[in-house]
Amino acid sequence: MPPISNTTYNGSDRDRFNQVFTIIRQELLDEFAAQNVPEDAQNWYRRNIDYNVPGGKLNRGLSVVDSVQVIKGRALSDAEYLKAAVLGWSVEFLQAFFLVLDDVMDRSLTRRGQLCYYRVPEVGTISINDAVLIESSIYFLLKKHFRSEPYYVDLLELFHETTSKTGTGQLLDLLSAPEDSVDLSKISLEFEQIALYKTSYYSFYLPVALAMLLCEVPPTYESNSTGQQIEAYAVAQSILLPIGQYFQAQDDFLDFAGTPEQIGKVGTDIVDNKCSWCINTALAAASAEQRAILDASYGRRDPDAEARVKAVFEAVGLREKYGVYEEEVYARINTLIQAVPDDEGPYLKKKIFTDFLDKIYKRQK
Repeated sequence: MPPISNTTYNGSDRDRFNQVFTIIRQELLDEFAAQNVPEDAQNWYRRNIDYNVPGGKLNRGLSVVDSVQVIKGRALSDAEYLKAAVLGWSVEFLQAFFLVLDDVMDRSLTRRGQLCYYRVPEVGTISINDAVLIESSIYFLLKKHFRSEPYYVDLLELFHETTSKTGTGQLLDLLSAPEDSVDLSKISLEFEQIALYKTSYYSFYLPVALAMLLCEVPPTYESNSTGQQIEAYAVAQSILLPIGQYFQAQDDFLDFAGTPEQIGKVGTDIVDNKCSWCINTALAAASAEQRAILDASYGRRDPDAEARVKAVFEAVGLREKYGVYEEEVYARINTLIQAVPDDEGPYLKKKIFTDFLDKIYKRQK
């Protein structure tokens, strides 16, 4: 492998990003081997990374690179690209960490078109420890590539805070959906909080905040074009967190309406008693008779009960209601974006946010 300093990254956006994965994968394997662990453990660690990290759509990781380029207003040098991509892959490692654990807790069947990791022969509950190893990889990469940077501690704190918030969201999700007790009178209480903590922070705010730190965007600055004081990270949150809530509602809808070929997994929100956008919307529109069906059938691991819930979803016009919701939230977020001033220099740009919104608007998978 050529020295990192002499590496040129070319090809499509995804190809360039994957070239960096090849580099950091080897760094991680070398570091793991340097601990003098047995060869079978090294092979296990390699399979863990290869099975869980690189197989997704990579939207979160690529968004770090894209946001850095938008803030800088130009193509990145190879050295700049490496740093941006390492941060992007750190987000993908965080995503893999969450998904491995989430699939165990939800007893999910497939992920990204393959068996959930815990269902792979010989893995089982070892997947929990493997998730810990995936998360620890993030901090090795940050130390190796950013230890001398003035924003190194900010990166560490951002990842730790994001993990904490996402864990809080997962807790709310699990507490709202106990396996042995279904009470739809309580299920609507926490949907927005679950979406905020479980999805918005790590999927939307984290990639942009990492790009802002890498570009050393000031926390507060005066807009060149409007003269207003911009609280950069607060402004970013005010837009990206609602985008994340929209994304979660979209994800919930696709869990019901999408096929496994579309979404890369078998939808399980209904049988898992999830506090989803779908059940919340259906409860608000259901007749007394339909509510009785939902009360009797939601959260049951029974194909017939699941089919009855889906029939109610169709009867209350869930697809049409989602279409109305999507247009309303898209317009509302666009209004927030248009209020962001476009200033020359290392500052926020509208395009950071429109790129995120355009990627998910009317997505089908």
